[in-house]
Amino acid sequence: MANISGVIKSIRAIMWQDSGLNGDAQRVEQLGWMLFLKIFSDKDRELELLNDNYKSPIPLEYHWIKEKGNWAGDDEGITGDDLLNFVDQNLFPALRNLDISVGNGRALIVREVFMGNNNYMKSGINIRKVLNKLNELDFNIAKERHAFGELYEGILKDLQSAGKSGEYYTPRAITNFITDIVCPKLGERILDPSCGTGGYLTSAIEHLKNQANSIEERQNIQENVMGWEYKPLPYLLATTNLILHDIELPRIVFRDSLDQPLSSYKERDRVEVILANPPFGGIVANNNEKNFPQSFRTKDSADLFLILMIHLLKDGGRAGIVLPDGSLTGEGIKQRVRQKLLEECNLHTIVRLPNSVFQPYATVATNLLFFEKGKKTKEVWYYEHKLPDGQKAYNKTRPIRLEEFEPIKEWWNNRHENDVSWKVGIKSIIESGYDLDVKNPKKQEDVHEYTCAELIKLLGESMENSKDLLNQLSDSLK
Repeated sequence: MANISGVIKSIRAIMWQDSGLNGDAQRVEQLGWMLFLKIFSDKDRELELLNDNYKSPIPLEYHWIKEKGNWAGDDEGITGDDLLNFVDQNLFPALRNLDISVGNGRALIVREVFMGNNNYMKSGINIRKVLNKLNELDFNIAKERHAFGELYEGILKDLQSAGKSGEYYTPRAITNFITDIVCPKLGERILDPSCGTGGYLTSAIEHLKNQANSIEERQNIQENVMGWEYKPLPYLLATTNLILHDIELPRIVFRDSLDQPLSSYKERDRVEVILANPPFGGIVANNNEKNFPQSFRTKDSADLFLILMIHLLKDGGRAGIVLPDGSLTGEGIKQRVRQKLLEECNLHTIVRLPNSVFQPYATVATNLLFFEKGKKTKEVWYYEHKLPDGQKAYNKTRPIRLEEFEPIKEWWNNRHENDVSWKVGIKSIIESGYDLDVKNPKKQEDVHEYTCAELIKLLGESMENSKDLLNQLSDSLK
């Protein structure tokens, strides 16, 4: 088996030398489409061996495999300007215009991926080097595919520090915990309407695999795990992610989840389970708020997604989602959204998280909400998740870990009030204007009594900072 970690490390070193790549997000996108095409082509080769009638949607001259062309799979194939021109002027235009008129789902996936992504590399020699490193990997070897799947998580995690791209990634400790608690079952339809890089979908897939007792049950998983995503990079990464988790034809739709009137969804569109981290802090574009009833029209994306998810759940359906503190409080439309949630669903649990879980791209405090459609809320249990002892915040080197949720799992089926958990009745919530931003009543605020020496030191530091700022302002005026 190839040294997968070494291969990826070498590819990153090559990409750092290419003048066309600027920043982690571009490097991830570049590696993303190349990985996708390699993984997709390897799967095509497997399908052709298993099914004499299978025909790849990728035209022969654009296929990765060496026997079908020399642009990628042949280590001695074209390079330099010839390769760069082939990728930019032939490969991308051809794959962006694949024929999907016959309803070929795999052709649609390829076209969507290449419609939304780009080749940023400017050196055909560097492209050749990357292709040759990828040729060391065989994604039809199960052990190699699964080992790469674990490494792929690390690639996705790198997005957290890649500017706004970090919004696409939810820590796997969160996706796995929510999935374990909601516990989707075989045969249930599972949806993430803002699937990002596919974290909830892969958590659900692995959860369902543990329940499957036959090959047929494992194959049916892909029919019931669905995602929607409207940004090209996460769509590409999520599709690749699901293929690495043995999903032949990922059911990820490239679309804006808010682009249809709420009334257009019928009973057949409803699902049993929703797992999601809807976008928050964003402003809804294209006047999509008009697709919602007048009383819920807002530019706040988190509020609209919450209304959408309530609507898409079947009666008895379950949801586990992430929401910021801002969605738990506020008047006007925000209050009406929370009232709808509490009257149409049993919001039985809110897990309050520290505000560093999604750093560095988001520093707001977030919450995990668990609810069931079709029953009114009578009381809400709260659980305050605390940072590990001695840790002041989560960060890239010390992220939140799944093991930290074990105390919550133990508490879940034997609920009782303690230093980190409490419950609030619906009457109290209604009287507060449906405010769900309820602080831990047992938490004592830390009050530090400063000594005179400490106060003098703090004052001195403040004066030094003021002096530096004045000097900078003076220099800028000059």
